[in-house]
Amino acid sequence: MSKESQYDWSDNQIIDDVAFQTDDAKTFHDLLNQKEDAAGEGSTASMGTGQILQGTIVEITSDFVIVDVGLKSEGLIPVGEFSNKDELSLGNQVEVLLDRAEGEDGQIVLSREKARRLRQWEHIVNNCEEGSLVEGKIIRKVKGGLMVDIGMEAFLPGSQIDNKRIKNIDEYLYQTFEFKILKINIERKNIVVSRRELLEEERSSKKAELLENIKEGELRKGIVKNITDFGVFLDLDGIDGLLHITDMTWKRIRHPSEVVELGDEIEVIILSIDREKGRVALGLKQKEQNPWTEIEERYPPGTKIKGKIVNLVPYGAFIEIEPGIEGLIHVSEMSWVKNISDPSEVVTKGDELEAIVLSIQKDEGKISLGIKQTQRNPWENVEE
Repeated sequence: MSKESQYDWSDNQIIDDVAFQTDDAKTFHDLLNQKEDAAGEGSTASMGTGQILQGTIVEITSDFVIVDVGLKSEGLIPVGEFSNKDELSLGNQVEVLLDRAEGEDGQIVLSREKARRLRQWEHIVNNCEEGSLVEGKIIRKVKGGLMVDIGMEAFLPGSQIDNKRIKNIDEYLYQTFEFKILKINIERKNIVVSRRELLEEERSSKKAELLENIKEGELRKGIVKNITDFGVFLDLDGIDGLLHITDMTWKRIRHPSEVVELGDEIEVIILSIDREKGRVALGLKQKEQNPWTEIEERYPPGTKIKGKIVNLVPYGAFIEIEPGIEGLIHVSEMSWVKNISDPSEVVTKGDELEAIVLSIQKDEGKISLGIKQTQRNPWENVEE
């Protein structure tokens, strides 16, 4: 699998049984499912493992915070579990989770981080529902997506990361975004979130606003998001517009990629708007003056011009007179004496030569040229 396609997940990967990928997450999952021990009060045995206790900070070292929760011994908590450093003050009251009743050294094992996560889970269950918005930080990659810290860990499926194709998933790591809760599984204590849905909603809102305010003839900037044989689709900050190949340049081109590349930002003119279907037609060449406007005044029939052969076709050759203006030399206008069946018998692409303007069809954008007319017609005095 290529690196680019590695992260092209489908929407079907949003599943109910999202499994957290680390031992810590598994431990947290087990802790949340354990029941309190109701053997009594005032002793370690009376406190169920996984229960949240109120404790007092009695000592702070460089590595640990020592907390008294009123049991037979005090508990050690790594300083790193206190994300809010303002809490680190002697005598402060903090909530901790009883991780183990007795560690290897005989002391109880407490966790500030697991208490925080459990409180956040309770907050989400009591105050949030599917569709609610939460803020979170992407913390790591897992199979099928990313894990997001929203106070507890939530799963962000690959298909819900963005509304565009993802080339490098690493660029999302350690960034903070707003997410929508897609699913809350009370039984498994799992949460699935989406960023894509928020982006789509924002885009729909922008599209509606843009369709309401956009006007024909306006200039707008857009980003090239797709190139096809017939034209280019531009993102106009909320709505897609089509720049047809015939509206890209006054010159003759074979493919839109001759003019633009993916990701280019270009300024276009709004040609037409279909508000019911949400379609916008764009133009690029219309920003420049139409070179055909005064073509008849510049090149009346009989005018000798000089240009370059830019294309050969079975019936003749096209010669560029000026940027955006091409004329056709038909095979019948190439020689007085030879019956030309292939234009390459007389001219080659890239040749610069002189020709005579025979006629102009301005409305059709056509100019007929001849090169045999630059020479004397040998049949004029054939009788003599």
